[in-house]
Amino acid sequence: MRDTDRRCDELARHLIDNANIRLNHPFKQPAGRRGAAGFVSLDFPTVYITVVAGSTRGFQVKNNIFNVLGGKMDDSRHETREIGVQQIDVHTDTRDILARNKAAAIRQRPADLFVVDIDSHHVESEFWGEILERIEDPVHRENALALAKSAGGLPYMYNSAPNLQSVGDRIPHQSARREKTDVTGLHRDLVLTRRAMESIGLDYMIVFPTPLLGLSDHPQVEMQVLLGRAYTHWVVDNLLPQEPRMKTMCLLPITDPAAALQIVKDFGDRKGIVGFVITGNNNKPVHHNDLMPVYAEIEARGLALAFHGGITWNTNQMRTVNRFIGMHALSFVMCNMIHLTNWVLNGMPERFPKLKVIWIESGLAWVPFMMQRLDNEYLMRVSEAPLLKRLPSEYIREMYFSNQPMERTDLDLVKSTFKAIRAETQLLYASDWPHWDFDLPGVIWDLPFLSEDAKRNILGFNAARLYNLEVPKDKRGIAVS
Repeated sequence: MRDTDRRCDELARHLIDNANIRLNHPFKQPAGRRGAAGFVSLDFPTVYITVVAGSTRGFQVKNNIFNVLGGKMDDSRHETREIGVQQIDVHTDTRDILARNKAAAIRQRPADLFVVDIDSHHVESEFWGEILERIEDPVHRENALALAKSAGGLPYMYNSAPNLQSVGDRIPHQSARREKTDVTGLHRDLVLTRRAMESIGLDYMIVFPTPLLGLSDHPQVEMQVLLGRAYTHWVVDNLLPQEPRMKTMCLLPITDPAAALQIVKDFGDRKGIVGFVITGNNNKPVHHNDLMPVYAEIEARGLALAFHGGITWNTNQMRTVNRFIGMHALSFVMCNMIHLTNWVLNGMPERFPKLKVIWIESGLAWVPFMMQRLDNEYLMRVSEAPLLKRLPSEYIREMYFSNQPMERTDLDLVKSTFKAIRAETQLLYASDWPHWDFDLPGVIWDLPFLSEDAKRNILGFNAARLYNLEVPKDKRGIAVS
């Protein structure tokens, strides 16, 4: 078998087992022409892919896909057939979108597999009125509610960049969540969360907002604080008490250090809070002296501090990028590259040695680059980082990283990255559900170079150790120390 045919065959099997496949365009194969070129475009949860037919084996790959979707095309000599589109939109049930993953999990993964999703999202804009009701300042609360009633949208939010996440509305399921929920007595957001947890096979889900991840771009600092607190109240008062498997990390408005410290004190003891998160791009550097009491308070409580990557087209550098895909690839990573550089070189790991630090939704490919780059610079100018007692890479290896979105086009590079970051003990599984580029547990479980113990650690036990989560009796195991 040719190498390209083998890779297509492996990819087809992976798609069939792990994805809810949709044909974008009906595939037509001219009758009587063996080996004629054609193509079929497939949507699945992480990427778009095109399988090109250039050989009989290539057609067999597509035939496997067609058979799963209900088509019938045993070889290229059959008459032309069309396969109908299976459309996923804002009304599609979560359980239908994730049905193939659930089936694959039952077939291929151990029943006692413990899985924690440390970065999932809900679309809080669907419940924006409930959040605005919790704005603590009465004047801003009244103004926001009036604007929501008269103008719609997200009053008091600020985003001047075009939102192209839905790819021209071709991947619309994250734009709004309009699927039916018939459960009474339970908040709709919890119904949707439980559907996702059951379908993905999760024991815990740590949930973050979606539009509010851009809150640090808001030009009014007081609104960063008020909206962040209102959202946190909505989650901890409304949702977490009803679902003990659902956790969250509080938004931390570091632009106002005093307000950030008060948030840690107000919410640090609330049930379901596992830490605090600094989102996206911030005008205040993370090593600013005014933030030291904030970090000290989080460390003293034994909670985690996360840096969640964010998307922006509103910086001078990003404005030179003319494609959304380029901005998306770079901006989610650049903010955390800057935060990590400032965090390490200014000696934060030495000042707060027990503070558990996590880097979320920037993928992994950037981390080895940062290790080598910072080590190289540091060794030439040690005097500029006087607080450091070790190489920057040694501090970085003690931090935690989420996999999503996991770059996996080259397994050799993935393997070397896992070795560099000590993935067996420091990597955390994240889905980023329901966003368009989400990753299912198979991205970890299917990696051929990991032992089963390493897979179990990454998918669940590392997070249990980090967040002090209780592991169910039927799923207990020993995480690698």
